[in-house]
Amino acid sequence: MQILYSDAHKAHHPQHFVVSGARRPSPEVPSRAESLLSAARAAGHPVVEPAPCGLGPIAAVHSAEYLDFLAHAAERWARIEGASPEVVANVHPNGRTVGPGRGGYPANVVGQAGYHSADTACPISAGTWPAAQAAAACAVQATTLVLDGAPAAYALCRPPGHHAFADMAGGFCFLNNSAIAAELFAAPGRRVAVLDADVHHGNGTQGIFYARGDVLTISLHSDPARFYPFFWGYAEERGEGAGLGANLNLPLPKGTDDEAFLAALERALRRLKSFAPEALVVALGLDAHEDDPFKGMAITTAGFGRIGAAIGALGLPSVLVQEGGYDTGRLGENLVSFLAGFEAAHPGFPSG
Repeated sequence: MQILYSDAHKAHHPQHFVVSGARRPSPEVPSRAESLLSAARAAGHPVVEPAPCGLGPIAAVHSAEYLDFLAHAAERWARIEGASPEVVANVHPNGRTVGPGRGGYPANVVGQAGYHSADTACPISAGTWPAAQAAAACAVQATTLVLDGAPAAYALCRPPGHHAFADMAGGFCFLNNSAIAAELFAAPGRRVAVLDADVHHGNGTQGIFYARGDVLTISLHSDPARFYPFFWGYAEERGEGAGLGANLNLPLPKGTDDEAFLAALERALRRLKSFAPEALVVALGLDAHEDDPFKGMAITTAGFGRIGAAIGALGLPSVLVQEGGYDTGRLGENLVSFLAGFEAAHPGFPSG
């Protein structure tokens, strides 16, 4: 399977994030992508550098207002006397009920940072925008490869994307790479499914497609009643308008192991097959691993292979987009296990 990867991700190196009120080192650092890349190469997967994709595919899912903010926030922030080295919001609109045409949109970058941030986990530096664009380019080129006939491709995206809404960053995510891939598939009228297997709910992806019936969004994740992102990911969230019934959330107990996850995945795949998609985007989080620092689930390395096999057996044209998964020393092994299981079960690969 071809791997899409860009060294440009290294320009984004967040120094900290705020969790439980404390400043802590961010786990979303360049070394996690390097671990994934090294393991994929060692397993024999060819690595391709994506060409720049331009703003078109990105603007298809993100607002122009938000993209302008991301492109210029670091430069504008640096002009504030005494400001922190990175853009970090310190004020958020209550419920985001304000905005253009609804009470005004702030002209100051401090106010805009709050408007466009779901939390304090997305510090922006001068390298963030180039890195986020490169991650999106990985997703775009992976999708293009599949549209051109490849059975599947893996986009090694960093920063990740599934917590990013159309106009709001969150959870280490700025551009929603999975949604960008899904929109490319869907644009000519194809039916597309997004299957999110990250330990955290794919709230940004859900938000982008919530009122659409042509993109099915499914997320298996640790129960948000006691786990990030807290406000999204509940079973009763089923979509709205044309999208009613096209969103399925399967919140799972903290500590869910291989067998329980695979049972929930079987339910997810039944719904997916009933939707009859023509293409699949897998938001591949490896942070459900038993050693991951977020400790939301207890999936083993072998378990990721079984998950990959269950998804690969669908036989759908598929783009695998890297989401979470933090460097515990097992991260690369988990990726290789998933890819091996996926390829062995997918009929489009020689071993499938």
